[in-house]
Amino acid sequence: MAKIVFAAATSHGPQLHTPPDQWGLRVVADKQKTDHPFRGNYYSFDELVKLRKDENLAAEITLDVWTEKFERNRVAMEEMRKAYEAARPDVAIIFGNDQQEMYFPDNQPAIAVYAGATIENSPMTEEDKAQLPPGIAIAEPGHAPEVALTHDCHPELARKIIADMTGNDIDVAMSTIQPRGKLQSAGASHAFGFVYRNIMSDNVIPHVPIVLNTFWKPNQPRARRCYEVGKVVRRTIDAWDSDARVAVFGSGGMTHFIIDEAFDKLVISSLTSGDVDELLTTPESIYQAGTSELKTWVALAGCIAGLDLTPRTLDYVPCYRSEAGSGTAQGFVVWG
Repeated sequence: MAKIVFAAATSHGPQLHTPPDQWGLRVVADKQKTDHPFRGNYYSFDELVKLRKDENLAAEITLDVWTEKFERNRVAMEEMRKAYEAARPDVAIIFGNDQQEMYFPDNQPAIAVYAGATIENSPMTEEDKAQLPPGIAIAEPGHAPEVALTHDCHPELARKIIADMTGNDIDVAMSTIQPRGKLQSAGASHAFGFVYRNIMSDNVIPHVPIVLNTFWKPNQPRARRCYEVGKVVRRTIDAWDSDARVAVFGSGGMTHFIIDEAFDKLVISSLTSGDVDELLTTPESIYQAGTSELKTWVALAGCIAGLDLTPRTLDYVPCYRSEAGSGTAQGFVVWG
């Protein structure tokens, strides 16, 4: 019987690979957006500055603070890489989201399992990079290599997962040819590319990418549904006639593009304690924008529920870039 020997919940955002002296690049876009979701409501940038004036966020947006937090993130990612390598997995399951890198509104499944034999992780063309918002292209090396790389997937296990999902009343899409989204030169979704590059060091083991449409309305799967997806994947692994050592990843989050430390801390405490009921009943209005990616962590929680794995929080680093509270909160948790 296959066995899950390692699990990891990890952030994957561009700020992790943007030099700290350039974290402010994204503030241009932050100021232009008029409907930032935060704690169930929507605000303009200026409204958030007023709302959060008592939090003294100005102290968080100095170069010294940014540099210190950038280094903490690097240390946590390296610790996660070492923990992954020490577990010696043979096969991986990666729960990730897609931001129109592979899927687009003409083909936007709520839940999709990639069952191709291989997947390509490739850099964007300069023309496509030019279409990205400020502060995004500079971080591309964090999820895409300099030249295209082809990685093995695990179509046999993918098809077992698809069959079990269908048998458990979860309607799931299947792709055997890698989809190409809005920018045709984009390779694997950055949720997966981050794991390939930073945790697997581009030495990618056979794996199954599972895509959850956390971002795009109207067909976002709810948190409870994502948890059920994780539980079905676990049952598939438990029933798989194989001696494979399995690693499971949830790639996404934490709160962004407006940071909410209270919710992030609830997520970490819930996952490490195994008591996720509050996460499953959190209103959908909270799981919006980048914060929605935390549903990949919820799917991970379903997959490892009840396993004799010890959780370890490597770090939690709220990386503010403005007095409005914009930025990306970074979190890194491993089980082994």
